[in-house]
Amino acid sequence: MQHDLVWQVPYNPISRHYRERFGQKVYKIPVSVATTCPNREGLRGMKTCNFCDAWGSSAYPDLQSSSLEEQIAESRRRILRKLNCARFLVYFQAYTTTFARVIELRSQIAVALAQPDVVGVVIGTRPDCISEALFDLLREYSQKTYVAVEYGVQSFDEEQLVWMRRGHTAARSIAAIKRTREQLPDLHMGIHLILGLPDETDDEIRLAAEIASALPIDDVKLHNLHVLVNTPLADDYAAGLFRPVSLEEYARRVTLFLQHVRPGLFVHRLSALSSRHEELVAPQWTAQKMASYQYILDFMRLHNAYQGQFHKREINETRVDVVSL
Repeated sequence: MQHDLVWQVPYNPISRHYRERFGQKVYKIPVSVATTCPNREGLRGMKTCNFCDAWGSSAYPDLQSSSLEEQIAESRRRILRKLNCARFLVYFQAYTTTFARVIELRSQIAVALAQPDVVGVVIGTRPDCISEALFDLLREYSQKTYVAVEYGVQSFDEEQLVWMRRGHTAARSIAAIKRTREQLPDLHMGIHLILGLPDETDDEIRLAAEIASALPIDDVKLHNLHVLVNTPLADDYAAGLFRPVSLEEYARRVTLFLQHVRPGLFVHRLSALSSRHEELVAPQWTAQKMASYQYILDFMRLHNAYQGQFHKREINETRVDVVSL
């Protein structure tokens, strides 16, 4: 089937997974409980990722100083003003949640699950911030409720990771994903990837899709690289060293990725959103969530493109081994 006749989109949306799991629409509530990450702490000589702003990817920075209960309650109110949704997942999003002590995360998960209409949690982390203690915690809670983990992989290209100043390698990401699946076979697990990187080639995009297809993950979230104020990337942009791609070019790259990724992989989103318009430097289309999303859908439909169109399993399975060496 070229695209889903029920969902009317040419890719496999994460909303389908949520409806299959919970029997109804579920919305993620992003919260901030962490205040730093390995990069910001300068571990092993690391520097802050060149694209990351002072809010650490927080969706609602105005709520960061509020208690976890207050963040959930206010975010829930904001969502309900716009959407008809009765169930929620609490998404520990900003910075690196698992960088703190596991005992703190245990307490925070307990608080989140005690809030009205919360049916599970999503833990955002990175490949170099996992431990046996974390696995024990996730295993414990996954036996009681829905638990998902999202790894900030960003790229499978080593040179791009160095340029982004991520502080971890593609091989480490792959190892962490495999280790997580071995330890927690039933855990829902996904990755974040950034498209629109400097000198990014079609071969890089196809390779990323092939690696993602072969890995034991359940979903992927796509972001376009965009420039925010007071970031190293903003300095590069001002100096003419970086230019973000146009919406048309980004739509082409997303299409290429989806065409080569396995059809069963759930997709969270197709592009980033800068909700703090005053902090967005470029490109301006990043501030227009629905317009950008619709443009990408229209681009795929215009080119009769759909997820998994050129997926080749035998190629995918060899790609991971190559990058892992």
